[in-house]
Amino acid sequence: MDRTITLEKNEKEIVISADGVQLKGILGLPPQIKGVVIFAHGSGSGRFSPRNNYVARTLQEAGIATVLSDLLEESESLDRQKVFDIDLLTDRLLANTRWIQQQSKLKRMRIGYFGASTGAAAALQAAAREPDKIAAVVSRGGRPDLAMEYLEGVRAATLLIVGGDDRPVISLNEAAYVKLKCPKELVIIPGATHLFEEPGALEKVAQLAQDWLLNNFLTQR
Repeated sequence: MDRTITLEKNEKEIVISADGVQLKGILGLPPQIKGVVIFAHGSGSGRFSPRNNYVARTLQEAGIATVLSDLLEESESLDRQKVFDIDLLTDRLLANTRWIQQQSKLKRMRIGYFGASTGAAAALQAAAREPDKIAAVVSRGGRPDLAMEYLEGVRAATLLIVGGDDRPVISLNEAAYVKLKCPKELVIIPGATHLFEEPGALEKVAQLAQDWLLNNFLTQR
């Protein structure tokens, strides 16, 4: 996992307290804020994820504030049991949500989640546990099946994005899509694999996420 990234002028490092641990993160604040998105990273990833940082900066260009927070402390990230503990990741994501609600510039903003891989399961579980607080969820190559028992309780408009060549994950997302009762859409990007490393694939993800989040932030005011 990459351990460094150059911050933009509108970004700053933050620390969020959660149940006795200190979670390091990056807060991006565009000049005119239309909503805020918290990233739930996949297994083995965190605030320095180049893919999530790319998406975050695309969102910032559209006026969406972003929070890229490690959901595990560095020592915890070496514990494979915690890496795949969706309940724990969900609790940490909700701690991020409470932190946002304490920030003067963000507390009145609509909140969305962007989850990747196992982080998508945490995002959906968190959205189900706090249905009145979360306006939208975007899943990139996600594992929503790991939150299957919570899916019927999700009210937030949910976009599932899967690579067309990520065949095992397509079927998992199709099953989750049927279970979801909220406004929803499943988009399969042709030729893309799990990490969307193909030319233009991640750009497509970022544009889809931007459109979905903006639409739901603005229409739910």
